[in-house]
Amino acid sequence: MSTMPLPAPAWRRFAAIVYDALAVVAIVMVVGLIAQMVTGGHVADDKGHVVAWWYQPLQGVVVGAYFLFSWMRGGQTLGMRPWKIRVVARDGGAVDLKRGLIRLVVAGLPVLLLMLYSVTSLRVALLAPLAGWAVILLPSLFDARRRGLHDMAAGTEIR
Repeated sequence: MSTMPLPAPAWRRFAAIVYDALAVVAIVMVVGLIAQMVTGGHVADDKGHVVAWWYQPLQGVVVGAYFLFSWMRGGQTLGMRPWKIRVVARDGGAVDLKRGLIRLVVAGLPVLLLMLYSVTSLRVALLAPLAGWAVILLPSLFDARRRGLHDMAAGTEIR
């Protein structure tokens, strides 16, 4: 009999994703407010097109930092805390910077699909990352430790 803790069930992971989506929206709004205050309201033009070249990369860095620091400091994001799940290294230890960065980059790859908006419709550009995350999470349905591709690549799991 194995003494290794069981991986978190899918429904708790999904609930944490929903909570974290709300946290990410709040983070993006706060960064947007600060950017608007710093630029005197000139982050976007009158039509809503972003004109500050640094704005979207800044949003990505801040959101990425939220996840990275949460995983490295206690293994939990705000969305994971109520569901009592955490990201750990394969051996059960804390997630280090290298594992956290690998997990972040692989999990974040579908965000790049938003760039499809320049060659397709907004609907396709918004659905493409969702499809990408489905691909990343698909192995968790079949893996004994319920790991997605990002966890396999980083040597982490959710318990």
